Amino acid sequence: MKHFETELPEGYRRVYEIDAKNSKTGVILNVVSLLLAVLVFLPFVFSIGFRELFSPDVRSRYWLIFGVFFGSYLLYIVLHELVHGAAYKLLTQRKLTFGLSLSVAYCGVPDIYVYRKASLIATLAPFVVFTAVFLPLALLVKAPALRLAFILLFCSHVAGCIGDLYGACLMLFRFRDPKLLVRDTGPKQTYYLPE
Repeated sequence: MKHFETELPEGYRRVYEIDAKNSKTGVILNVVSLLLAVLVFLPFVFSIGFRELFSPDVRSRYWLIFGVFFGSYLLYIVLHELVHGAAYKLLTQRKLTFGLSLSVAYCGVPDIYVYRKASLIATLAPFVVFTAVFLPLALLVKAPALRLAFILLFCSHVAGCIGDLYGACLMLFRFRDPKLLVRDTGPKQTYYLPE
């Protein structure tokens, strides 16, 4: 199965674009991301109990919690983009582009147009991989302080995937044609369909 085109085929037209470096888009994605983090965090608070998560034992270890969280989150950002890259590399064998701006970390394959299925796999790969890693840690770790760090990491992971989840929803629900092509430069994804 062919996963990409090196040139945009004749008869295709641009139908949508997500540009995370665009100020308006960046603000919207970050606000939705923050709301999503809170929505994911609340069930943990209710299921575990506010008292346990914010007990004196946990409060006395806030520096440890936030140290584990921030160190892990910085590593996670790099690994998240590497998982996108690994998926793209496996599917296309093409040159990857990585970067970081104030609003987004990114990985892309800017020199090709990727078909919907391959784009969907590469887009969702980090969400699937890191949910499988972080959710069990957030649910199963017994030490309250460490558990809170993993809960925060899981919530941040889900929220940090907002752009990926938005792109995946577009491909799953709005642009379901298997002929859809996506040009992914990293911070910008442009969607093309045949006329």
